[in-house]
Order: sequence, then structure tokens, then C-alpha cells
Amino acid sequence: MKPIRILFLATLFVLGGCAGVVNRASQRLADSLTAGVLDQDDVELARDGIPSWLLLVDGVIHGDPENTGALLAGSRLYGAYAGGFVDDPARAKRLSARSFDYARRATCITSASLCQQIDAPFEPFQAEVARSKDAATLYALAAAWAGRIQANSDDWKAIADIPKVQALLERVVAIAPEHAQGEPYMYLGVLATLRPASLGGKPEEGKADFEKALALSGGRNQMVRVLYAQHYARLVFDQELHDKLLNEVLATDPHAPGLTLINTLAQQRARKLLESGKDFF
Repeated sequence: MKPIRILFLATLFVLGGCAGVVNRASQRLADSLTAGVLDQDDVELARDGIPSWLLLVDGVIHGDPENTGALLAGSRLYGAYAGGFVDDPARAKRLSARSFDYARRATCITSASLCQQIDAPFEPFQAEVARSKDAATLYALAAAWAGRIQANSDDWKAIADIPKVQALLERVVAIAPEHAQGEPYMYLGVLATLRPASLGGKPEEGKADFEKALALSGGRNQMVRVLYAQHYARLVFDQELHDKLLNEVLATDPHAPGLTLINTLAQQRARKLLESGKDFF
């Protein structure tokens, strides 16, 4: 997962003196924290250490609430922690809600018109998304929203927001196909394979999305292979593809800039999927 980096040229022209220095310093701190977490290869250390970093990012945001970069970094860190380390459902809901809140606040700063449509019906929301050209903010909002939906998968109201997440992701790949090393395609692949074709799913579109995500990451993002196996290969009962993808994850060095932690977590999940696959197929 490549750290989100936002340029604040307009802000820097408006803000001067000490305010500009503080803004840049907090931005660098938020970026550095995100990079440090994502390049960690000790899962237990990350599990124990991330909460302290989350509190630190909260402090940065509290002191500089209009810093979009800090908000996006906080959203990403909270989302990664909630999705990768938290087993308690109630806690996952709280943390994913914080992730979404930070992404929403960043969106409201960079795009007031899109902010106003977040809670609107799908059609006006989709129309506003189609006008946006800010891939970084759109993707951050989509990723945080997807995490909140996952944490609230027992809530049909939350699930009803899936089309909005898909609209955001489709806009990202339309205006910046290579954004975040193909991660938006990974999410689209998951959305397309939530249901079999007989119930309205689009597994072959999902397969194509996973392949695009793999290609754009240069094969370095191992979570793409894990989700490809879990959501597509199992959906269509393709054990050969399932085992091939997961064995590739285990055979690959997880160390890659911005992807080390997620790749290490992917290897843990790959082992569990290979084991459970013996009973699934």
C-alpha cells in the first residue's frame, strides 16, 4: 500500500510564516508514520505499536484540523489497523468509523460539492463523483468506506452503500488507472465477486480486475493474490488457480516499499486459506 502523498501548493501560497512551517512539519510526520507502518515486517510489533501511532496522528490532526494530508494518513492507518488486526466486532466498527470520518473530513476540505452529496441518494452522488478529478481523495474515501462496510456487514443500511463505493473506485480507475499501484482494481475485483453470476455477480469482470491490480503492482502486492484466490477462485471452484495464487504468495519475498506489512499479513492469510481449502474444494 503506497503512502498517500498530497501536494499542498495552494495552501502554502496562502499560508505564510510559522503556520506554513507547522503545516509542512505535520504533513511530513503523518507521511513518515504511514510509511513506517507499511514497511514493517514484524506483525506483532505492528499490532502492538500502531495504537500509539494512531494517537499521535490524532494529536497532529487535533492541532491542525485542516491538514488534508494528515487526515488521509490517519484514515489509512485507522483503516489498516481495523481491517488487519482487530478481531472484536464492536471495536472494528469504532475504528473503521474513525477512518471513514477522517476521509470524509478530507473530502469536505478538498471538494465541498462532493462532501454535500455523500449522504445523498445514489444518482446525485454518482453525478458529482463523475465531475471529480481528485483520484487520491476519491480513493481514500472509497477505501475507508469499504472498511466501514466490512466492519458493519451485519447492517443492511451499510451494505446499501456498496454502489457508492463502486462509483468512487470506477471514477478513480477512469481518471488515474495506475493510482496506488492498482489497489482500486483490487477493490473492484472483490465487489464483482461478492456473488455468483446466477445471483447478479460478475466473477469474470472481477477476475479481470484482479489481473489488472496484479499487473499494476508489478506482482508485488500479495494481498491481491490472496483476495483473488479467496473471492474469485473459490467462487468458481477453481482449486488449481486457488492453490497456485496462494503458493505464489508464500514463495515471494514480502519486502517491498510500502507493501511489506500488507504482504506479511497476506502470507498469514494465504496459509489459512490453503489449509481451509482442503475442506472447501
